[in-house]
Amino acid sequence: MTQATTDTFPRIVIAMGDPAGISPELLARLLDRRERLDRAAVAIIGDRRALDAGEKAAGVKVDVRTVPAGDIGRAAPGQPVFIDLGHLDPATIHAKEASAEGGAFAIRNFKEALLLAKQQQVDGIMFTPFNKLALKKAGNPYPDEIRWAVDILGWKGECSEYNRLDDLWNARVTSHEPLREVAGLLTRERVVRAIEATAATLQAAGIARPRIAVAGLNPHAGEGGLFGNEEIDIISPAVADAQGRQYAVEGPFPADTVWLKARRGDYDVVLTMYHDQGQIALKLMGFERGVTILGGMPVPITTPAHGTAYDIAGQGIADPSATIKAFETLLSLTSLRMARSAA
Repeated sequence: MTQATTDTFPRIVIAMGDPAGISPELLARLLDRRERLDRAAVAIIGDRRALDAGEKAAGVKVDVRTVPAGDIGRAAPGQPVFIDLGHLDPATIHAKEASAEGGAFAIRNFKEALLLAKQQQVDGIMFTPFNKLALKKAGNPYPDEIRWAVDILGWKGECSEYNRLDDLWNARVTSHEPLREVAGLLTRERVVRAIEATAATLQAAGIARPRIAVAGLNPHAGEGGLFGNEEIDIISPAVADAQGRQYAVEGPFPADTVWLKARRGDYDVVLTMYHDQGQIALKLMGFERGVTILGGMPVPITTPAHGTAYDIAGQGIADPSATIKAFETLLSLTSLRMARSAA
């Protein structure tokens, strides 16, 4: 391979996720796909012993140099480096269990990756699966990693979690919130902001004019007020506001049928009112290929859409497809951003 300068390639950092699940073996399988590593300057943050355990589970041996944190610039296309924080002996982890130790390991790696992004030393971040309970046990004051990232980056803009299955996207107005609180969190302004943020995120992914379908909250999208008034009082006015601002948006549609329209190609993205309205649909259509994107932040962040899969950890049977898709999605997002900056 002809060595290219890293200036023309995305600089990507991968944070190791929960060591009690399948994260270590997923990372090992990704690093074993050498042809993909030729397209970016890749650095991994974690503990080399945890990666060793992942290699053993996956039955592979990866070629990655260990370097100090200050030498992240030694990463080059086809020549990944490993920043060994030396902060986790796998023998201390309770396998297949959410623990404070596992959560602390994952959140430390993610924090270091975020700080590198804040210092503009990397163009994109990927992490292998976290467990939110483990993060909570480790002291994360937020219900998920999204708000943790916002805090570390000092970001004040709109951001949200998005899911992508091939060319089909899911966005949310609310995300990791108790279901009993969702209706009270919905406002006309919040739905409009979600539509605007969704359009901006998909535009950043290369879709010039995203076609957005908005789901209702209630059964049958409220059935004209028979099953609830949120569609009449909040969602429909918000869609009209967004249409007035020239967004390609329609709805609200019943949540149980809107995905049929999206799957046949009528829309690029479905904006759902809460987490499971979208997650159930996308995971049913392609669990092994789904990618989660933390969109709207100053740096693209991706991860596989599935979880830590404690039940199969260490068995060497974890499917790396979503991890590979998350890496490829990050490559695309960072490359598009770099091309726009250079234009």
